[in-house]
Amino acid sequence: MRFAGIYPTLGIALLAWLGAQEASAGIFGPKKMAPASQYLRKQEPPKINKSLEPQINAENSHLIVSLGRQRAFLMVGEEVYIDTPISSGKHAGMTPQGRFSVLEKDPDHRSNIYGDFVDARGRTVRAGVSLKVDAAPSGTHYQGAPMRWFMRLTDGGVGMHIGILPGYAASHGCVRLPAEIAKLIYDKVKVGTPVTIEP
Repeated sequence: MRFAGIYPTLGIALLAWLGAQEASAGIFGPKKMAPASQYLRKQEPPKINKSLEPQINAENSHLIVSLGRQRAFLMVGEEVYIDTPISSGKHAGMTPQGRFSVLEKDPDHRSNIYGDFVDARGRTVRAGVSLKVDAAPSGTHYQGAPMRWFMRLTDGGVGMHIGILPGYAASHGCVRLPAEIAKLIYDKVKVGTPVTIEP
C-alpha cells in the first residue's frame, strides 16, 4: 500500500509532461513562432565622443577591432572617439588577427569575389554567388557586391565597409560597419592608419 500515495503524484507529473510535449509539438493548434529578432544578440548602438571631434584626424587616429566583443573603436591616442558594433568573419580565422594598416581607400568599392550574376539589362539572375565556386549562367555577367567606404586591410581583400549587422559574426572575413558610421571612420583614417584586430 505504500505505492498508493505515489501513483497520483506520478499521474499528475505525467499529464503535465504530456501537455508540455503536445503544446511544443503544436498538437492543440499551430505553435506561434517567435520573431527572428528574438534570437539575435542585440548589439549596443554606436557611440561617438563628440568632445574629441576637434582633436581627431587622419594623422593621429588608429583603429582597434575586437572580434570577441564584435566592436570596433576609432581612437585618438588612448581615447575612444567612435565605439561601434561590427560583424566580422562567420568562421574563426576568416577575419585575421594581428596588426595591419589601411592599404587602400575606395568609397565605391565592389567585391571581386562575392556578388550576383546579372543579365544584359542589369536584372539579377542569381544572387549571393561566389566566383570561387559558382559559374555564370549563359547570358549573364558578374557584378560584385557593393562595399561602400571600403578600407582594405589585407592583400587578400579583407577590409572594413558598410554591411549588414545581424547581431553576430556573419561576414566572409571583412569587418562590416553600420552605414551611419562607415563614412565617419573613412573620413578620419588614411592609407597607413594602424589597425589592430584582437581576439
